[in-house]
Amino acid sequence: MTPEADFVDVIIVGAGISGIGAAYRIAERNPGLTYTILERRAQIGGTWDLFRYPGVRCDSSIFTLCFPFEPWTRQEGIADAAHIREYLTDTARKYAIDRHIRFNSYVRAANWDSSTDTWTITVDQDGASKRYRSRFVYFASGYYNYDQGYTPDFPGIEQFSGTVVHPQHWPEDLDYTGKKIVVIGSGATAVTLLPSLSERAASVTMLQRSPTYLISAPKNRPSADIIRKVLPRRISHLTIRYLTAVQEALFYKFAQRFPTPIKAMLRRQAVKNLPDGYAVDTHFKPRYNPWDQRLCLIPDADLYNAIAAGRADVVTDHIEHFDATGIALKSGGHLDADIVVTATGLQLQALGGTAISLDGVRIDHRDRFVYKAHMLEDVPNLFWCVGYTNASWTLRADITARATAKLLAYMTSHGYTHASPHRGDEPIAVKPSWDIMAGYVQRSAHELPKSGTKRPWNVRQDYLADALDYRFDRIDEAMVFGHAGDRARIAG
Repeated sequence: MTPEADFVDVIIVGAGISGIGAAYRIAERNPGLTYTILERRAQIGGTWDLFRYPGVRCDSSIFTLCFPFEPWTRQEGIADAAHIREYLTDTARKYAIDRHIRFNSYVRAANWDSSTDTWTITVDQDGASKRYRSRFVYFASGYYNYDQGYTPDFPGIEQFSGTVVHPQHWPEDLDYTGKKIVVIGSGATAVTLLPSLSERAASVTMLQRSPTYLISAPKNRPSADIIRKVLPRRISHLTIRYLTAVQEALFYKFAQRFPTPIKAMLRRQAVKNLPDGYAVDTHFKPRYNPWDQRLCLIPDADLYNAIAAGRADVVTDHIEHFDATGIALKSGGHLDADIVVTATGLQLQALGGTAISLDGVRIDHRDRFVYKAHMLEDVPNLFWCVGYTNASWTLRADITARATAKLLAYMTSHGYTHASPHRGDEPIAVKPSWDIMAGYVQRSAHELPKSGTKRPWNVRQDYLADALDYRFDRIDEAMVFGHAGDRARIAG
C-alpha cells in the first residue's frame, strides 16, 4: 500500500540563495500558507556549498548578491563562498526558515493533478522514496547540472599520469603544494583559481584558447563604509544595494552601446598591473565586445598581481593532445603538469532535471515559452527562479520571489486554486532565453525553455526594466485562473 503523501501549500526545491529568498518572500506576504524546502544536499548553500575549490568566491558585488531584507554586515564587497554560506545559514536561522528544510531530499518528479489542483512531488529522501503533495511548486534549483560539469573530450587524456580535477567536484584531500598545475579555461572559475593556487603550487598556468575580458575592482569599497557610518543599518544596506545595482546596470548598457572606450579601459587596467612588455594583446584582448560574454571580476587585480610576481602564467594556445607528463600544444610547445584542472564550464539544466508531468503526461519544458521569466506556458502553479547573465543572481531572484508571493496572495483573495500562463494561438517570434556567447550557453542553449520577443513572454537581461515592470505589473495578464475540476477562464 502506498503511504499517504505529506501535504503543504508550497514546495520549494533548493535551499540556496533562491530558495531562502523565496521562503522569506512567500511567508512574508502569505503568512497563512505552509511550505517545505527540499534540499538535495546536506546543508544550506546551493552553489556556495557545492563548489569548494581554492579561492571560490562570488564574481559580482555581494551588496547585490545578498538579500534586500537582510543586510550584509562584513566589510568586503566581494565575498568568498564560506562567508556567503555563513550568511545564508544565519539568515535562514534568523527567520526560522531552517525549520522548514528537509535535507538529503532529491526531487525526481512532479505531477500535476487537475482534478485536485495539486502537485505530487516524488523525492529520494535519505535513501528512500517519499512523496509530497502541494498546491504550488517553486524551483529554486538553479540552472546547471549539479552532478556533472562539462569536460571536453581531450585527445590522450587517459595517458596522463597526473591528476585531473573538475572544479565542480574538488577533492577535499587534494594536496597541490609544490605541484605544477595547468588550469584549462579562461572564465570566472579559472581566473579565481589561478591566484589562489599560485600561493602554494610550484607553478600555475592558465591555458586558454582565447582571451576573456577581465575587470578589476576593489574587494573593499570605502564608499560603502561611509554610507554605513552615516545611515542606520537597514537604510544603509538598501542604499548601497540600490546604488550598486544601478551602477552595474548602467555600466552594462554603456558597454553595449560604446564598447570601444570600455575595451580601452580594461586594457589600461591590464597594462597598469602587468609587467612592462607583457603581451597584453595576446592574452587579454578578446575577439568579441565586452558583455558579449560576462566580464570576469578580479578583486584588487589579484590575477594580474600573481602574474607580475612570477607565481602564475597565461598561455593562449590550443590543445593537441595529452601525454604522460602534461599537455602538448598545437604550436609545438608543451606544458608539464602534475595536476590538470578542467575549468571548462557547466552543463545547463532546467528545473533541476526534474521530470514534469501534467495529469500523468510528461511535458518537455524546452517546448514551452517562459512567462515573465519565471513561469512556463500552460503549466499551472509552477515557478522557476533563474537569475541574470549580466548582473547579480539575487536581483532577479528577489523579483521572482516577490512576484510569486503576490500571485499566491491574489489567488487566495479570489478563491482560485490554479493559475497558468496562456499564450493563445497568436504566433510569436523566438529568441534565446540567454543571449550571451559563453561556451556553456552556446553548447546547450536548447536545454532552456523558449523566450519570445514581446511581453510577457520576453526573457530580458535588464534589471532596471524588470524592476520597473514589477511595480506596474498586471497580475492577470495572459493568465488563466480557475478552480479544481472547473473549466478555467482567461483573465484580462
